[in-house]
Amino acid sequence: MRTEQDSMGNIEVPADALYGAQTQRAINNFPISGQPLPAGFIHAVAAIKAACAHANSELGRLDKDKADAILQAAHGIMQGEHDSAFPVDVFQTGSGTSTNMNVNEVLAHLASACAGQPVHPNDDVNMGQSSNDVIPSAIHVSAALALGRELLPALHQLEQTILGKGEKLQQQVKTGRTHLMDAMPLRFDQELGGWATQVQYGRDRLQGMQSRLQQLALGGTAIGTGINADPRQARLACAYLNQLTGQAFCPAEDYFYALSSQDTAVELSGQLKTLAVALMKIANDLRWMNSGPLTGLAEIQLPALQPGSSIMPGKVNPVVPEAVAMVAAQVIGLDAANTVAGQSGNFQLNVMLPLVASNLLTMITLLANSAPLLADTIDGFTLNEAHLNENLARNPILVTALNPVIGYAKAADIAKKAYAENRPIVEVALTETELSEAELRELLDPADLTKGSQQNR
Repeated sequence: MRTEQDSMGNIEVPADALYGAQTQRAINNFPISGQPLPAGFIHAVAAIKAACAHANSELGRLDKDKADAILQAAHGIMQGEHDSAFPVDVFQTGSGTSTNMNVNEVLAHLASACAGQPVHPNDDVNMGQSSNDVIPSAIHVSAALALGRELLPALHQLEQTILGKGEKLQQQVKTGRTHLMDAMPLRFDQELGGWATQVQYGRDRLQGMQSRLQQLALGGTAIGTGINADPRQARLACAYLNQLTGQAFCPAEDYFYALSSQDTAVELSGQLKTLAVALMKIANDLRWMNSGPLTGLAEIQLPALQPGSSIMPGKVNPVVPEAVAMVAAQVIGLDAANTVAGQSGNFQLNVMLPLVASNLLTMITLLANSAPLLADTIDGFTLNEAHLNENLARNPILVTALNPVIGYAKAADIAKKAYAENRPIVEVALTETELSEAELRELLDPADLTKGSQQNR
């Protein structure tokens, strides 16, 4: 152990720890979950520290040698070289001060060794900053980077895979279902096209809020007034941050909003929840379509990935759709937590920032990792064509196409009789109407019925 000192006095710290006194106090104070903030969030804080050191050096406020040492140390953290040096629990002080100081202390320790002179965690690394503007900024930076690098590309892949599968199956007609009951027929490309549009709109919604996500609280310092920060620092820091990330970050239009509110984070959380709802719908459709193989719908067969039972030999389950559905449930739950957290903007500061940071990155990672698995499952399923065609031929709901010719009431009688006698609808309609077999087969052709009204055929 070694002895470290802060404004509250001395405290013992592990001899090989890169952090200092305030981090150790947080470790001692918050033995709650054993779960630190995600590495992506820590990397974002380090990037902000690098950007501020660069800006303060440019402004002549920070010694260049110290700034260069901070930059070098920050780049190491951003590359994941010191992830184990950030153990502070997610459930900590609501401003994230403990994590901000954890990063400040590690950077000061590394930079001091590099510069050959003391680099102070508060006076140098944290110059012109506060936890209250750094942590909200890091929420936006880490989320924007995770979206751009992980989730949006994964959603694009999923959308294209669904469209490609639909194109291959555009000639295959199947029974539609409403209320889980037989309905009018549709083509596989129509059904899968609905899935693809859900994914596309989810991606569009996330991209549509980028401009708000790119506005940073940086420069507002303690309460939004910018105390102790050069007025030019935030814009210079954002310019450097954009060089590092390829993004378009800028100082927030209203610092008092940016520090006290997490509305943008709640908006992002809501869009992630909407996407999760879409993926759960797709996953559950796949589960139903795959159900059986003897007593379910058995329209498709999903890739067999692993044995499905420890007691029933030969059983294979839809494991990927089930996993994706659980991911969706988790994301929906985390959104509820973010909603509560967003309400905790008391006067000039939100005090549930670490929870929001952790939840958003967890949601993005879960969805980004699930989407390619779902894409592989969709790409790999095969059709049970004989069963699909048999169901189509016996679907009494096809009689709907006869409504304009024989009327709803007569069509209903035919449907009931076909169902009761387990006979094809054409066969029953032939005996119950004056229409010829050729006319009936033309009117009731399932493929033709997927084209909608006559003007759309």
